Formats: sequence, structure tokens, C-alpha cells
Amino acid sequence: MEAELQASGVDLRFTQFLILKRLAMMGPMSASELARSVELDGGAMTRQLDQLEGRGLLRRQPHEQDRRALRIELTAAGDALWRQMTPCNDRVLEAAQRALNPTEREQLRDYLDRVLQALRDKS
Repeated sequence: MEAELQASGVDLRFTQFLILKRLAMMGPMSASELARSVELDGGAMTRQLDQLEGRGLLRRQPHEQDRRALRIELTAAGDALWRQMTPCNDRVLEAAQRALNPTEREQLRDYLDRVLQALRDKS
């Protein structure tokens, strides 16, 4: 994915790509929710958020109901970059599944969804 991003002129690491993707797909969330969704510890997430916020791609906003908490959201620049990266994401997914026919692709998605659900149910 990083090579595809670089070829498209996007200077992001894979983890940063995942963070922007989660925010684009799921909307604003707390830093801890975001860290769990991309499997980072709190310190690593803080460093990534600092870098992405410094580049103007996301912002930390006060939570509507809890003044002690923050919500992380994409900025307009972050959303525009996500839209630019979407074709990169699609090309990588297509390349990864190139050897599979449509039925096998659907089976793979089903298996992965079930594994993910089992992992979520366990935690």
C-alpha cells in the first residue's frame, strides 16, 4: 500500500493511511476508539495524531457530551486526501485478489468477516 501511495504522490505511512481511512469510513471518534480500530497503543496513536494534525489532515475537537474527552475528525484537507487515496486502496485490494474468482472473493470476505466477528466477541 505504501508503494502505491508513493507512486500516486501521497506521502503517508500505512498506519497513517489506516487512520484516515477509519475516520473517513466511520466518522469522528475518540482517540482510544481509533487506536483500537487500527491496533495501536495510546502512545503510538498520539504520535500519529500529532503528525497528521500538524499536516492539517485531522483535528481534535471537544466531545459534545464529555468536556474531558476529545473527538478526532478529518479536516477538509484530510477528506480530500482520502478521496485521492481511494483509487490506491482499490488497486491494492484488486491486486491482492487477482488470483481469486468472484465466488472465491466472496468466500474470502465471508471468512474474514467471521474471523473478525469472533475476535470482537472474544474481547
